[in-house]
Amino acid sequence: MTTAKSRAAADTAAENGGRTTNRKAAAKAAPTVHAVPVEHQDKPAKPMNPKSLPVRPGEDPWTKAELNEVKQALTEDIARFQSQIEISTAELVGLLRDGSEGAGRDPADVGSANFERDAEMSLANNAREMLEQSRLALRHIELGTYGSCDNCGQPIGKGRLQAFPRATLCVTCKQREERR
Repeated sequence: MTTAKSRAAADTAAENGGRTTNRKAAAKAAPTVHAVPVEHQDKPAKPMNPKSLPVRPGEDPWTKAELNEVKQALTEDIARFQSQIEISTAELVGLLRDGSEGAGRDPADVGSANFERDAEMSLANNAREMLEQSRLALRHIELGTYGSCDNCGQPIGKGRLQAFPRATLCVTCKQREERR
């Protein structure tokens, strides 16, 4: 059972960014648990050999330069998508702040504001999805599983990955998915 003092100490600790000013209260305060981001979990012990990545029959193995080019493109995509998300979020905050329906607002203006808000939400959601795909592709590179279809396990194809580095399905599985 917590006491008022320990609750107050925990509240003070939360306000101070987890630091407490009273050591007795700090001992009674609930411990803080920090999650490790996905991108920092299960790091490979040694650098991955690009030649070990799967390729389709007739394709040359991956070279270090080609893989570095893909990594750079994914890293740039991540930065771009993060920027897009920040811009979209700022736009949404403005639209939501200004878009409250009040007395005397023209219904056409309300409809237009709703359309803009929905479009901005779609852009933000798309950027979030692409950001996660880019992070996942980098993670697959780190783990040495980049280039294998998530559905059937066959090689995706080096040319496809160079054109679309976030691809996780081979052409056959992607076509099957799109038909559904």
